[in-house]
Amino acid sequence: MALKSSTAPAAAPSPPSASRAARGLSLATLTAVIKHLIENGLAGRNVTSQLGGDVTISALPPDRIPSGGDERAQLNIFLHQVTPHVTLTLSSDGRGSRTPALAVELHYLITAYGAQDYQSEILLGHAIDILHESAVLDQQRIRASLNALTTSADRRVVPPAVAALANSDLPDRIDSVQITPEFLSVEDISKLWSALQARFRPSITYKVTAVPITSEGER
Repeated sequence: MALKSSTAPAAAPSPPSASRAARGLSLATLTAVIKHLIENGLAGRNVTSQLGGDVTISALPPDRIPSGGDERAQLNIFLHQVTPHVTLTLSSDGRGSRTPALAVELHYLITAYGAQDYQSEILLGHAIDILHESAVLDQQRIRASLNALTTSADRRVVPPAVAALANSDLPDRIDSVQITPEFLSVEDISKLWSALQARFRPSITYKVTAVPITSEGER
């Protein structure tokens, strides 16, 4: 991840409450952008014709996804872990103390489901290729996704949690984030699915780095 350059012109300071509210949207912002990226990628590849029907893209805990007899073609993105970024920095607040900047890494589990043979493999294969093609998300792409998700110009109903993302300041705080696959061992993937208490399905994990929560000197 490239943090926003400190040489850029300073914007007018936001009220503390507004700044905190915007910072709190960072995790949801990245999840929504990745979901939107995959949705657009699948639509552009006409995947519904390959599957013989519609596909659902969700961002839910895996134990809430229908499986077994109720299973359908579906791709799910789940944020299963948040870890600190290793290059956290410290800065002086001007009074001799030091205020840490907080940046984190997001770990996602992407799982494919299918009602028929090969549907899950088709979905997972396309998702892997889409994220490989978009391994770096710059601020322009993040902002464009947010605008597309939060606008109601086409008279569609925007859910409150999605509409709230219009206030996210993440595109203003970074230059880019990087999406990289994490290839877990059999033991680690087994532990993950056991913790989720959900039926195992074809899946892959990704790391998104790094996502700033607070900048140097912020409180």
